[in-house]
Amino acid sequence: MANLSMPPQEAADTLPLRRLALWDLGFRPFYLLAALFAALSVPLWALQFGGVIAQPWLHGPLWHAHEMVFGYTMAVVVGFLFTAGRNWSGQATPTGPALMALAGLWLAGRVLVLTPFGVAAAAVNVAFPMLAAWGLWRALHAGGNRRNYFFVGLLVALAAAAAVVHLGQLQWLNLPAGLGLPVALDVVLFIIVLMTGRVVPMFTNNGSPGAKALRKPWLEILASGSVLALLAADAVGLQGMPLAALAMLALAAHTARWWMWQPWKTLRQPLVWVLHVAYFWLLVHLGLRAAAALGWVAGGPATHALTVGLIGMLTLGMITRTALGHTGRPLRAGRIETAAYLAMLGSAVVRVCLPLHDAAWLLPAVSVSAALWSLAFTLYLVRYAPLLLWPRADGQPG
Repeated sequence: MANLSMPPQEAADTLPLRRLALWDLGFRPFYLLAALFAALSVPLWALQFGGVIAQPWLHGPLWHAHEMVFGYTMAVVVGFLFTAGRNWSGQATPTGPALMALAGLWLAGRVLVLTPFGVAAAAVNVAFPMLAAWGLWRALHAGGNRRNYFFVGLLVALAAAAAVVHLGQLQWLNLPAGLGLPVALDVVLFIIVLMTGRVVPMFTNNGSPGAKALRKPWLEILASGSVLALLAADAVGLQGMPLAALAMLALAAHTARWWMWQPWKTLRQPLVWVLHVAYFWLLVHLGLRAAAALGWVAGGPATHALTVGLIGMLTLGMITRTALGHTGRPLRAGRIETAAYLAMLGSAVVRVCLPLHDAAWLLPAVSVSAALWSLAFTLYLVRYAPLLLWPRADGQPG
């Protein structure tokens, strides 16, 4: 009402400028692109799996697996690391035109794998994590933050895994299959294990009054070391009882870790329980992986407990929490977020459990799981696209 008494120009000068903030910090474009891609690409894969549409250049399951690792997951990881890297180092990670160019490179990778241009697809999908590693390293180096240099190395490892996948598809290189997508998934798992160890106990204690989530250094070493052992096992093609024993050791370590975080005390806080439920899927993955190594079950359910259950739920939980925090909003999940979490949980349950119960249910499991997965990310986009596009609510940069 006060503006009614001001001269028109003076009143206009008091209004906040509505500017696009998409390129202000890494989480903004990459969370938006990751959610949009996730919502569209998995239903596309379900149609391909059902024989409704033709296969792209990366045929069948290879395209789906490649895009979930080097498309969706890579976008979330880079968005998170660029945002966290600025906090760790006190230095700027790529923003503005540099961030725009990286997002364009990521988009080019998603398009090229659908075309016959295999060499171009390989070059772009290797270049993206390498350039992201360079952008992160510059900030960490300028800020003297050597403690987190290993995240740069993990991005380089993902670039190497992408190179192996593409060179194999081009028939330029003949290396064990485990050096491609399985190792890439193990690298992603290692990143998750490291980051959850840092943040989940803190988020639990801050968000759930009365919780006393614990973090034991020896257990952290055992948990991360067991994942590295599985990575090495995949790289050399270890199978059978030795692989099952490694998976069971990892299962024991990660079960103890998860129990010490006191997940039962987070049930009233969706922004926290989603992380604990996601981590539970790691335990399911390790148990099923041991069973698959012994020939008791097929390998697909173990893989999807990792990709849909752990990676899907955890990344959805993290891109909601970090988007709220870095746009100046209260750290509180509403009905839309909770519905998205439950949809993702349903997607994981359907994709893992139905084929375990009866292999004949694989096709309907893929279709229903894809629909629930897409619903989860559509809900995310409805709620978070405006937050990612426009400036922070508190007027702070970022």
